[in-house]
Amino acid sequence: MSIEDNKQIVQQFYEAANRGDMDTCFGLFSDDIRWTNIGSTSLSGTFVGKEELFAKLLDPLFGRLEHGISTVVHRLIAEGEYVVAQTSGQAMTTDGRPYNNTYCWIIRIADGKFAEVTEYMDTELAASTFG
Repeated sequence: MSIEDNKQIVQQFYEAANRGDMDTCFGLFSDDIRWTNIGSTSLSGTFVGKEELFAKLLDPLFGRLEHGISTVVHRLIAEGEYVVAQTSGQAMTTDGRPYNNTYCWIIRIADGKFAEVTEYMDTELAASTFG
């Protein structure tokens, strides 16, 4: 796949997420995806495979948010099979607190799907919001 194809896959992911189309989002993940959240928060760690990713990160996170995270993509930069996404997100927790964070994802695309993600964010905000 070309660099532009890889950027389009990442853009497609964020567009689907913002309209609440989780089937499309998660369909863009390889079955053996490797997702690493940098830091030492309750959301940090490396999750391997869709099952572990959902069980240990996505379900617990989105279970604490009212309506998911609305994301603005500020930059997509690509080289080879990697796309770097600089974004910001807005959300509301189920207990009524805002969760507005900034992110940098380094995404490796393989066979048209997210194969690896390394996520950087404001870990202080994540820890103070989610424990």
